[in-house]
Amino acid sequence: MMESKLFLADETQVGVRIDAFVAEAAESLTRSAVQKLIEDGCITVNQKTVPKNYKLRAGDSVAVHIPEPVAAEALPENIPLDIVYEDDDLLVVNKPRGMVVHPAAGNYTGTLVNALLYHCGDSLSGINGVVRPGIVHRIDKDTSGLLIVAKNDFAHQHLAEQIKAHSFTRKYRAVVCGNIKTDEGTIDAPIGRHPTDRKKMTVTHQNARNAVTHYKVLERLAGYTYLELTLETGRTHQIRVHMASIGHPVAGDPVYGGKNYLKKLDGQCLHAFYIAFVHPRSGETLAFSAPLPDYFEDFLNTLRN
Repeated sequence: MMESKLFLADETQVGVRIDAFVAEAAESLTRSAVQKLIEDGCITVNQKTVPKNYKLRAGDSVAVHIPEPVAAEALPENIPLDIVYEDDDLLVVNKPRGMVVHPAAGNYTGTLVNALLYHCGDSLSGINGVVRPGIVHRIDKDTSGLLIVAKNDFAHQHLAEQIKAHSFTRKYRAVVCGNIKTDEGTIDAPIGRHPTDRKKMTVTHQNARNAVTHYKVLERLAGYTYLELTLETGRTHQIRVHMASIGHPVAGDPVYGGKNYLKKLDGQCLHAFYIAFVHPRSGETLAFSAPLPDYFEDFLNTLRN
């Protein structure tokens, strides 16, 4: 069923571009999504289609029609996987940098889910639907490292409960910009959607969720610090947002790095190197680690030299 919204432009909005107006008025839509709706004729002004650079006049009636999203089922693809552990209930995968976890706009193929469907066939949990089968937790596209995949709903529910109870251990390694003064510390700052850039997260108290990251200095380098970080919570972009918020963004982070962004790294220097959890069926505590990827080691050696 199509969702429709109606907005009226007042005197303060005269001259504002239609795409900027709708992105602000309909908070769930990004500006690029609004522009696509305009191109598809789903946004009208006074019952007429307009270009995305149309500028509002006082009293304009703006109608936004949002089509029902279609959950396209992911397809199996023969993509090699670095599987650290596997049994009948779950598997632990070492995801390479550059691989998206599940299909989404702009990335419908080549994802971890496409690879898992080929490897596991129908043996994946269905709790997160046809687009995200087996996915219990995620790591960003340009973050490498370990994540757990559930093969059935029993395993998925138990693992999700551990994450919710903060009994699921996740440790990362990162190189961050600048010299952190303290040898260890905790960042306890809520994270929510950025008020103007909907693709970004930020430290905020508006519509935010609590977020806690613990860090420990492993090595101090010229202009950088090598850290171990432990997640107490698992918010979107949590480490990247938290480190940027204290003035030490992750090296190579194109979104939160600001003027410190190192393009040559081609993605943030962040690796999920350790994971520990209780097996949902046996009750045994399992722990796994993954070595730093080559690009990460090379960057560290460059800084050391």
